[in-house]
Amino acid sequence: MSKIPDTRQTLDVGSQTYHYYSLPKAAEALGNIDRLPKTLKILLENQLRFADDESVEADDLQALVDWQKEGKSSREIGYRPARVLMQDFTGVPGVVDLASMRNAVQALGDDPARINPLSPVDLVIDHSVMVDEFGNPQAFTDNVEIEMKRNRERYEFLRWGQHAFDNFRVVPPGTGICHQVNLEYLGKTVWSKEVDGKTYAFPDTLVGTDSHTTMINGLGILGWGVGGIEAEAAMLGQPVSMLIPEVVGFKLDGKLREGITATDLVLTVTQMLRDKGVVGKFVEFYGDGLKDLPLADRATIANMSPEFGATCGFFPVDEETLRYLRLTGRDDEQIELVEAYAKEQGLWREPGAEPIFSDTLALDMGDVEASLAGPKRPQDRVALGDMKKTFERILEEERKTRETKPGVQRNGSEEKGRLFSEGGQTAVGVERSYEEPESQPVNYRGQEFKLNPGAVVIAAITSCTNTSNPSVMMAAGLLARNAREKGLATQPWVKTSLAPGSKVVTDYLAAAGLNDDLDALGFNLVGYGCTTCIGNSGPLPDEIEKAVNDGDLTVASVLSGNRNFEGRIHPQVKTNWLASPPLVVAYALAGNVQVDLSEEPLGKDSDGNPVYLKDIWPSQAEIARAVEQVNTEMFHKEYSAVFEGDETWKAIDVPQSQVYEWPDSTYIQHPPFFDGMKREPEAIEDVKNARVLAMLGDSVTTDHISPAGAIKPDSPAGRYLQDHGIKPVDFNSYGSRRGNHEVMMRGTFANVRIQNEMLDGVVGGETRHVPTGEQMAIYDAAMKYQEEGTPLVVIAGKEYGTGSSRDWAAKGTRLLGVRAVIAESYERIHRSNLIGMGVVPLQFPEGQDRKALGLTGDEEVSIEGLSELTPGGDVKVTIKTADGKEHKLDAKCRIDTDNELAYYRHGGILHYVLRKMIGAA
Repeated sequence: MSKIPDTRQTLDVGSQTYHYYSLPKAAEALGNIDRLPKTLKILLENQLRFADDESVEADDLQALVDWQKEGKSSREIGYRPARVLMQDFTGVPGVVDLASMRNAVQALGDDPARINPLSPVDLVIDHSVMVDEFGNPQAFTDNVEIEMKRNRERYEFLRWGQHAFDNFRVVPPGTGICHQVNLEYLGKTVWSKEVDGKTYAFPDTLVGTDSHTTMINGLGILGWGVGGIEAEAAMLGQPVSMLIPEVVGFKLDGKLREGITATDLVLTVTQMLRDKGVVGKFVEFYGDGLKDLPLADRATIANMSPEFGATCGFFPVDEETLRYLRLTGRDDEQIELVEAYAKEQGLWREPGAEPIFSDTLALDMGDVEASLAGPKRPQDRVALGDMKKTFERILEEERKTRETKPGVQRNGSEEKGRLFSEGGQTAVGVERSYEEPESQPVNYRGQEFKLNPGAVVIAAITSCTNTSNPSVMMAAGLLARNAREKGLATQPWVKTSLAPGSKVVTDYLAAAGLNDDLDALGFNLVGYGCTTCIGNSGPLPDEIEKAVNDGDLTVASVLSGNRNFEGRIHPQVKTNWLASPPLVVAYALAGNVQVDLSEEPLGKDSDGNPVYLKDIWPSQAEIARAVEQVNTEMFHKEYSAVFEGDETWKAIDVPQSQVYEWPDSTYIQHPPFFDGMKREPEAIEDVKNARVLAMLGDSVTTDHISPAGAIKPDSPAGRYLQDHGIKPVDFNSYGSRRGNHEVMMRGTFANVRIQNEMLDGVVGGETRHVPTGEQMAIYDAAMKYQEEGTPLVVIAGKEYGTGSSRDWAAKGTRLLGVRAVIAESYERIHRSNLIGMGVVPLQFPEGQDRKALGLTGDEEVSIEGLSELTPGGDVKVTIKTADGKEHKLDAKCRIDTDNELAYYRHGGILHYVLRKMIGAA
């Protein structure tokens, strides 16, 4: 083993002396790193700082340097981020787990106060506001009032956590989206910390409980999304175990053409990288085109990293980084530190630099064209001029399917249905006859009209992806102004909303005089938070929803978000299209996606003349003048009291106790994960004669697995809430009830669009209880199997667990009694979360999968050797069919590292951490 080099140096910035671990000095001992990607330099610094010959060895350092030889490495390292970021949907269960760990420590006879975050944690409450009210000046006030009423129990708990735990801050509701608050305020690019009387400087790094944590990569900060379970371990001092990643370089040249937005660039980059294949890899942007790419545009691209499948989408530090830090009100000494440190450490972007990458691809930004993405995947880019024919093709495919597959059931009902399938998942809409869907007459708010297929029923300017970007927000406002001047108005069936990522957005829209124009078209402020993009779109007006259902109409949403997975935006809206904020406004005016906005008019002006999109689209010069209204004082104003909240928040009572006194609540419940936990882990038993709970296709997302969106009254979760005295009108969403495992386990695999292949043509959270042949809800079947003492497995296709870092996708899986998942391939975060909950992810051998083996879900599955697992090793799986035939497989264990194996052997990552903190591991 090599010796760990001593690389400590000092750096004087202003009147402050900073200590740091020098990368140039490390290179003297380890080898030249001039062309090492910036992201790996940050990992190298992290390893230098924590090198102790145990968790970090000299060979780990050398492996990062030697990575340059082949552009890849098989070396596992332990990475310790500087801080952790949470949003409330994923953060609440994290704090619930911390509170529960204190109970467990107390039960084991130790001091519960030992359970505290060891790294700084910021939780931003941004996922709870819903678009109940819209299109009027009172919408924001009313939605905030409804939010506080709905979520008071959760907020009381978070207020307790803020008081009880050290190193834990909460940004109250109504402030902004966590990623935009992170970009505009929390992020520092270079972090500093006092250790033994010395101030150390090091790269600002983080993990977050939301997959779009990567947005901060635009500010030269390395961060990515992890499951809530992994984030909890990180904030409790555990390293994030990872293989040194491949790094794909994406070279940007040129400039965007007139009329092309940052959103168009983002959708193009997303499509290119998804086609390239970057799952589990770092993406690092470089090239001289960066000098003309504003930081807001960089952050918009970085935000979409989960959509192109990468761990991160990193932009290096340069003059634009400093300009943005200055604009957003960071102090002068911090900005000086960022510049001095980045240049000293070789983290500064130099013109013409060509780092060594695992692979590269390039884009001339002058080739980007106006685009949307949909109807249900963010990587499926559609040129604006192709939207009309794309949607018409969808209708034609549905017509053909309707003719060939009549009488399809939905959730066991006898209603006729139709299928629209892609990527192994199937969407179903209820139809009343075999006839083509027709326009439906509607009388709404005193207006009579017909609702047609393709109608835009939701137009939402929402999500951190674009609301963090002044250029596209100003473009939306300018387009609204130009439309008003032409006498255009939003179509009456469109539910419009504006949900910015921070209060700064409304400040600069007002300063530019554009808020009145947006209001006039119905884009009134509805809240500061993640709304439509995560399914908090709220209900459609009753008259519109009835028309959609009665006509079985395929309608559309257009949103400026980053996710459009089926069933996510709204259960009645089957096609969902990602677009820039100005295009969201344009489609609200047109009212239908079957309009070719590149050639057909949006409507008519006050004189009856046709008005085309090009007639009202603002020029780059107009947008630039509007963006000049954004100033530093706006950021100082809105972030001066960011942790205080309004009077309602301040008035919430805070229990004064170290151990949480669990109330009788349907929002917060003491979870069972640590029940009966012993100081030493017990041996892992093999799986014998397990039944298949569900057999799923390709591209099953965490949205399909994890409870999300509205809770149906007749679902297991709905029945549970009604049994506890909660009326359906007060159900709130699954996301808001993530602190209650009873609700969440009932909602696992309950998505209305999930298709269990064990049931022919049935869509929704149903399965077959094999011994009796009875069809029932997946939760009900799981409980029946538990009563019978039968273990369970899930079988799936490719890319299992795509999407957001939803820890309940893994927690719910475990609580339902699933011991293993056997899939063709996994996306990174969900695979990690399964291990973190003690569920083993196995991978079919090449050429052997559910289809090749002819599986029906009636089989029994046995897994041997779980007590003798090795990372990436083979596991003996026997699948026994109903007629006694046996398939014997050598499945690959997708526990990839020794750390992950340790977590699995302890029953989960939190069990491992807890035992370690009390000296039992």
